[in-house]
Amino acid sequence: MTVAASIRDVADRAGVSVGTVSNVLNHVDRVKEDSVRRVHEAIAELGYVRNDAARQLRAGHSLMVGLVVLDVRNPFFTELARGAEREAARHGLSVVLANSDEDVAQEARHIDLFEQQRVRGILLSPYQEAGPRLRRMRDRGIPAVLVDRRGADDSFSSVSVDDETGGYLAARHLLDTGRRRILFAGGPLDMRQVEDRLGGARRAIAEVPGAVLDTLPSAASTVDAGRLAGDQVAALAASERPDAIFCANDLVALGVLQGLLTNGIRVPQDVALIGFDDIDFAAAAAVPLSSVRQPSNLMGETAMRLLLESADDPGRAPEHIVFQSELVARASTA
Repeated sequence: MTVAASIRDVADRAGVSVGTVSNVLNHVDRVKEDSVRRVHEAIAELGYVRNDAARQLRAGHSLMVGLVVLDVRNPFFTELARGAEREAARHGLSVVLANSDEDVAQEARHIDLFEQQRVRGILLSPYQEAGPRLRRMRDRGIPAVLVDRRGADDSFSSVSVDDETGGYLAARHLLDTGRRRILFAGGPLDMRQVEDRLGGARRAIAEVPGAVLDTLPSAASTVDAGRLAGDQVAALAASERPDAIFCANDLVALGVLQGLLTNGIRVPQDVALIGFDDIDFAAAAAVPLSSVRQPSNLMGETAMRLLLESADDPGRAPEHIVFQSELVARASTA
């Protein structure tokens, strides 16, 4: 079995001290050019690979940041991760993405694993409140920032969008196009983001006499859940069918669109349809999908900035940044 070369082996081969090798690896500006050359030649000859794990152990944390999202299949979270990764790279850090799949137990397992790995910090899009576990981590020097949701007690920094206003914009748009029988589809309804979007829709409905809002909840906010909802709506008699559907997110809306179109229901002539998030696929749908846009990329970048500021200054007061959503009207509601 071949034994991996150590930093002392490199120093002996290059004829320099261990400290000089360390400076070449970490502070090359402090080392003479001839010594730098000899160290790099020794590294190449010996096949030396630096032990970052040991170095990170001495520092007390790794060069990784954990990101736990609700559903990695949702392009909203993909864009959010890209923004976070871009900001992390500016500080020499990497992002490790984990998927909770809207499951509290799986979310907890990911958080615990990141804690064991001594990550620099954690960005979390929580399914429900995760305060006790995050507070324990913070006490051990690992900060956390909530993404796409604000915490119940505001004890952790957060980056979110005003979901209630976004829900209001979506329902108000449907009402302004003359729709009066509106269905809210998707879920789970106990997820804070979904609950707030539904609350905003209810506020808009209350402003228009004669308008009604029903709900068709689902166990997940996925295309499959949306397709099932579309099939259920299409099976209703025309007199009982809603004339507009507001979906909890764009994945649900794209599934609803498939279910309606395959059953001969025209969009928007028979049923108008709007989603939430404005993922890239929304504009490319068979009927371009109206949606409520979230600045996902910017949210990820901002959350990472807050996290690193918290890591550098543990006594820093929590900061809560709330972005405003934007209505994007397309053919599905025209």
